[in-house]
Amino acid sequence: MVMDQRNKELLKKISELESELKKVKRQKKYGLVWEDKPEEIVEACKSNVPILRLKEKKKGIDPVVSTNKSQDENLLIEGDNYHALSVLNYTHKGKISFIYCDPPYNTGAKDWIYNNDYVDGEDPYRHTKWISFMSNRLELARNLLTEDGVICVTIDDYEMPRLWLLMEGIFGIDNHLGTVAIRVNPKGRMTNKKVSLVHEYAIFFGKSSVSKIHKAPENPEDKTHSYIQDEDGSWSLPVNLRKQGVDSLAINKKGKLSDRYYPIYINSKTGQISVTKKFDIELLPIDQNGEKRIWRRGKEAIESMFASKDLWFKKTKQGPQIYFKFTGGLEGRMIQSLWLDTKFSASEYGTKDLDEILGKREVFQYPKSQHAVIESIIAGTSRQDAIILDFFAGSGTTGHAVLELNKQDEGQRKFILCTNNENNICEEVTYERVKRVMGGYKTTKGKKVDGLGGNLRYYKTELVDIGSVYKVSDDGRIKLTYQAGEMIGLREDTLNEIYRTEWWQIFEGNGKITAIYFKEDKTKLPALVGLLEKKKIPIVLYIFSWGKNEYKSEYSSLNIRVEDIPEPILEVYKEINRL
Repeated sequence: MVMDQRNKELLKKISELESELKKVKRQKKYGLVWEDKPEEIVEACKSNVPILRLKEKKKGIDPVVSTNKSQDENLLIEGDNYHALSVLNYTHKGKISFIYCDPPYNTGAKDWIYNNDYVDGEDPYRHTKWISFMSNRLELARNLLTEDGVICVTIDDYEMPRLWLLMEGIFGIDNHLGTVAIRVNPKGRMTNKKVSLVHEYAIFFGKSSVSKIHKAPENPEDKTHSYIQDEDGSWSLPVNLRKQGVDSLAINKKGKLSDRYYPIYINSKTGQISVTKKFDIELLPIDQNGEKRIWRRGKEAIESMFASKDLWFKKTKQGPQIYFKFTGGLEGRMIQSLWLDTKFSASEYGTKDLDEILGKREVFQYPKSQHAVIESIIAGTSRQDAIILDFFAGSGTTGHAVLELNKQDEGQRKFILCTNNENNICEEVTYERVKRVMGGYKTTKGKKVDGLGGNLRYYKTELVDIGSVYKVSDDGRIKLTYQAGEMIGLREDTLNEIYRTEWWQIFEGNGKITAIYFKEDKTKLPALVGLLEKKKIPIVLYIFSWGKNEYKSEYSSLNIRVEDIPEPILEVYKEINRL
């Protein structure tokens, strides 16, 4: 009798379940639903958490590239981008103004790996795997954005519909800021029985309702974003008198020299500008690559513009420059949904540029045009001190674009590039490109190109076995404390290790100090605090503890801020694994 009753209850539950399934099948669905395929890298991070190490120095690789000690350092992180994004959730949460990323397009060409295997066109779960792969990374990326931050993801037709819906789910349908079609291959990509593809998409989403697409200056190649106000209250924009971009070459297709190519003379002591008086500085409109350009104004206008204070001379990192007050287009131009200019072409300005920089052919498939990335950055943030992240860094185009944009408008933007080292791409392409662009290089034809300047620090991700993020072993806490130093130094923007003992580690940079005390035994802690108190600059002291806030009140002082370790790091990794 008891068994009969149990059978009846079981049959009733089965019937109810079948009824619910029928209802679900009848319902119209909106949004993206997929069968999640667990990713081994993500699962492994529940017991092995990522940290950063400075890349080892070896032939051809110096992990610290410095061209100007007064500038901040840009970052290159080698490792799986899930590991890199996890670390950045501790070091840079809420600090990134703009994210640009160019993920694998999932064309079936075996160009990306999931669970240690290349995914090809025959894999019945390739779309599901790709969505899971992207979802894991976009969730972490969203945490990094400032409240007004913007992310741009480029993609082609293969995953465009699914990516759009995925981003709506993560960032919110109301935070979609626009989708741009970019002509990246004017000749078209041959396909079997399908339309020849000449374009791809750039999808823009904001972090919140205050995110927006920013207007671009009329000529972003050479304008600053700093408007100036004249005595009469009117506003103008300083613009380099030397023209750049479209129709700026001094020699036309017929070989004729433009009458806008002429010398301007500058008195270096008084700043006087003339086209008739030959002062000590003679300036021609020749750019940093040695190309003959033209002036934006004719010879007859120069001296009257100087007399009316609409023209002036300025010393810059690129040498003497002449600027004038541009009063048109102060509101800027709206970013449009079609980017058709040849400069956006990956085949014209991606592959060729990269080959010239590295001095060899076809070192990386399908690098982006830096002009397309620059336009995306301008659209995504107006901050000239923005931190810009690319976690599918590939050939390093985003880093190059940031350096070029800084040169154009004298900005102080910084970049963070993340990529794995599959086929030595990080060492031989990403790092090598950024290093050469910063310091200067020779093209395949032997032409010398001046460097754009900038500093770089090259890190690599490593894993620390802590047992489980949900129940961390004592040994795991101790190991993480000993090995998290460079990650903490990055979080505090003190990147230079200056001292290490078995008891503590000290980093310095940007006018402050970060110290880490490793041990549960506090007998040496007063000595460290005494050493730090002698310093007259801000100090952050991380003290090992089993819980939270054990020593903040005891060791904090006017110039020492006390933080816990490793609990705050573990809390970040616990939160990540709840996603």
